[in-house]
Amino acid sequence: MSLRLQTAFGLRREESIKFRPSIADRNDHIAIRGSWAKGGRDRTIPITMPEQRAALDGACQLVGSGSLIPANKTYIQQRQVYDGQCKRAGLSNMHGLRHRYAQIRYETLTGWKAPKAGGPRVNQLDPAQCQKDRFSRQQISRELGHERIAVTAVYLGN
Repeated sequence: MSLRLQTAFGLRREESIKFRPSIADRNDHIAIRGSWAKGGRDRTIPITMPEQRAALDGACQLVGSGSLIPANKTYIQQRQVYDGQCKRAGLSNMHGLRHRYAQIRYETLTGWKAPKAGGPRVNQLDPAQCQKDRFSRQQISRELGHERIAVTAVYLGN
């Protein structure tokens, strides 16, 4: 379930493990609590795709009003379970799911692919497209839990 949430919302590993769907679900967006997040900052992520709603509904069904950490485990113990399951499944670098989320979101907001996904580089955009690019990067930066637009270059390219 943590992987589904990471894929759907671009969550960090820690956020996806500490996630409490009954608290996070706000119908048209999820609210990430600072206690789940790097840097301790609250943030919201819009629900814009059916896959997001399905992942959120699945998490609600799985844990009800609880978190994705079973009552008999600590965060560290559950993180070890998560890491072990990923390793057994041959999965690595799950942070790449954040890159995927950012690139899908960028294409949704701009109408064209991100440079890292084969889209035009920023220096190839006209002034109106540059404005849309900047707005989209700022939005994505906030959704990923950052405030600096420069961070999006890692996920989207330049």
